[in-house]
Amino acid sequence: MKGRNYDFLTHVNKSTNHIKIEPTTYFNKNMHYYICSFGGSGSTVLLQYLSNFGNVYHIHDRFPPSKLQHVGKNNSTEDIYSEWFNKIEIPGSEIANYKIIFIYRHPLQVIYSRLTQNTGPNIKHMLHIMCDNNGDIPLSAVLNSRKDLYKLEQFFDNYTIRKERNYRIYCVKYEQFWDNISVFNNIIGIPDIKELYPIKHETRKPIRHIAQLNSIYASLISKMNTKPFIELV
Repeated sequence: MKGRNYDFLTHVNKSTNHIKIEPTTYFNKNMHYYICSFGGSGSTVLLQYLSNFGNVYHIHDRFPPSKLQHVGKNNSTEDIYSEWFNKIEIPGSEIANYKIIFIYRHPLQVIYSRLTQNTGPNIKHMLHIMCDNNGDIPLSAVLNSRKDLYKLEQFFDNYTIRKERNYRIYCVKYEQFWDNISVFNNIIGIPDIKELYPIKHETRKPIRHIAQLNSIYASLISKMNTKPFIELV
């Protein structure tokens, strides 16, 4: 790929004749990857994977800025949470070295993976994704109100609807990522090294109130279903 060097070491296991590829210099110190999500959508796995290729940042800020900014305390003297944009704009000449990726997943999986716990709402995480009421939103309140009190659809729209920005956003559907890693690599612009592919590990949690939640999140689910695996907006 133009402007980048990728070198590899190969080792042959003589007993199996298996060639093992080990990365040496394909980590590009000038590249930065912003992995954005509302949680429970594979962002941690993607962050670990892309750390092979450049600097990575986990972002739970629901408001992507019109002009790309640094996050947390990077280039800032303010005490900004590490997963939020910090209002310090990145110079336009450097924008090309940043890839912004929004990864999302079916809302019911997200709710039971990250937003609720056996003891009640996951207040800490919901504070991180800037929910109302200081993150204290029990699932019962969502069910009783029949409203998206977590504002997952707002979060989704903020990243997936094309707006006037000085950068583009790669929107990735989690459910299809695992069968399309090579496609993802090609579009993002990183080498396709199967030995480095992330491994899918999931702890399945029981999902209840399916009919009610599907109704509450019908609009968001419909939007997700119409999206391709990856889209640049």
